[in-house]
Amino acid sequence: MQRITLNSRVGQDGILHLDIPVDVTNADLTITVILQPITDSEQENQPKGKGWPANFFEETSGSLKDTPLIIDSEGIFDDLEEFKLR
Repeated sequence: MQRITLNSRVGQDGILHLDIPVDVTNADLTITVILQPITDSEQENQPKGKGWPANFFEETSGSLKDTPLIIDSEGIFDDLEEFKLR
């Protein structure tokens, strides 16, 4: 048994569309759906966009301005070809 939790939005038509990729093919499955509305306070804490917490960029922008990152010579490579993904 595999438990999958996801958040989705019901459109104005009142129909919930679910596309759930699974690692099973050509098999019968029993699927249980539990609908639980998200409260306003829960919705504020939900990650937005690509999973970043709400206000992440606003709260962290400029946080290293007094302590800049330093790249030493070990972080610079003359030949990047050897590091390309194959």
